[in-house]
Amino acid sequence: MLFAAATGCAEPKVSLSTGPREYTESDYAQVLKRWTRDKSLVTLSELDTLLTVTSTFESWDFRWAYVVKYANDYRLTVEQRRTLLEKTLSETLDSHRFYVALYGTKPRWSDLTRANSAWIVRLIDEEGNETAPLSIELIERPGPLEIRYFPYTTVFRNVFRIKFPTTTPDGRATISPNARWFGLRFAGAEGNEELRWVLEDEPIKRTADGRDGRAATPVAR
Repeated sequence: MLFAAATGCAEPKVSLSTGPREYTESDYAQVLKRWTRDKSLVTLSELDTLLTVTSTFESWDFRWAYVVKYANDYRLTVEQRRTLLEKTLSETLDSHRFYVALYGTKPRWSDLTRANSAWIVRLIDEEGNETAPLSIELIERPGPLEIRYFPYTTVFRNVFRIKFPTTTPDGRATISPNARWFGLRFAGAEGNEELRWVLEDEPIKRTADGRDGRAATPVAR
């Protein structure tokens, strides 16, 4: 018998809206928590954890807070920060990106880049959309940035950056504008589990790529 165990309290709802933010360096931990989900797949018969996954969705909102913290830590100039912010926010226009750290019963089986991995990962939403990744990058030796900015990163976990398209080849959004949640599904012979991000009830319809329809200009603050 299998069951998926979530950790922590009730998870906050999130918004895919764009636009300027007023974050400071001290806000990063709270924003990271808002955009991070964690779950374990456990077999009761053997009291064994088959898979534990923690993932952060690198949304527009998250990226803004990340850049503010990075700019503060590395003492970037105003112009350097503006350039970095514009670059990182532009990546949300054509892809949904996730930072993922996981471990399973065997490390080799938990390497999502291997052809014989025990798990496949898909982007899913409430409307039944299911999307394969554009790319999965294994971070073989996480450095100071990964360990400091994603503190759930450990030597016992495989760490990845996973990129999904925002639209299908026929132009449909991979996260439906009508969906009330989206998430990641990890599935394989040992079972399956899902991480979900529940969306706020927003009066403004999201665009085809799943973002808020309001216009936004990246302005460093």
